[in-house]
Amino acid sequence: MPTPSITTTYAGEFAGKYISAALLSGNTIAQGGITVKPNVKYKEVVKKVATSGLIGNASCDFTDAGSLTLTERILQPEEFQVNLELCKKDFRSDWEAVQMGYSAYDNLPPKFADFLIGHVAAKVAEQTEQNIWQGTDATAGEFDGLSTLLAAEGTVVDVTGTTVTSANVIAELGKIVDAIPSAVYGKEDLKIYVSQNIAKAYVSAQAALGYRDLYNVGKTDMNFQGIPLFVANGLADNDAVAAETSNLYFGTGLLSDHNEVKVIDMADLDGSQNVRIVMRFTAGVQYGIGSDIVLYT
Repeated sequence: MPTPSITTTYAGEFAGKYISAALLSGNTIAQGGITVKPNVKYKEVVKKVATSGLIGNASCDFTDAGSLTLTERILQPEEFQVNLELCKKDFRSDWEAVQMGYSAYDNLPPKFADFLIGHVAAKVAEQTEQNIWQGTDATAGEFDGLSTLLAAEGTVVDVTGTTVTSANVIAELGKIVDAIPSAVYGKEDLKIYVSQNIAKAYVSAQAALGYRDLYNVGKTDMNFQGIPLFVANGLADNDAVAAETSNLYFGTGLLSDHNEVKVIDMADLDGSQNVRIVMRFTAGVQYGIGSDIVLYT
């Protein structure tokens, strides 16, 4: 039986599974820390409604009272791609030589294609997680992350931070809670998004106070004064954000028919021993009401 030549194009619904693995495996998305808006082909308008003075004294007549302000924010995912080229020769010692064929014109092992896609998808997930929080549009392969957008928004509640340690983490988290607007405090989906170093400092502080086993903590949910702490792996050290999940958005067209992942063996095209991985996807973030968000930096 001839060894199969793996020059494969994964497109449409099947490709969506690979793209989903790449984009939805990041910590913030996978654990429900942000509102995901799929199938955004170009732009999506996030409507914001603000009302005031709605209640007035009763009378026999209809008396118009109060005001309603409707504003909008644009969620516009950007297009990204992965163009990766590898040489089959470099992997002969790591993969089944028999599956590659005995000829010098060897083929790509079937499992190798799966490995490449899995590896690249994991790297895309890692980068997307970082982009969600600290990406900057001026850098190739990045879009403006939430920290970047919030820092430029004048209505966001800013809290000046410091280097967080186990000795000061409780006081610093207290500053964030104190700054949360009254209209947001107590909301069901309110979270304090913290970086990994803040989470570590908090666990250490709890252990020192006797609230946790210092050497055998295990994986448990954390909260501070009743507000869930969400460890966002993409946040920069010593950064935190207090916001409702419903006020933070991640947009992508990953569920559209235009997703595709390609594993291309170039041997029949240019005679080389190269294999190419091609991925294309869109991603971007946005927030709704800036005055309901606390940014600790």
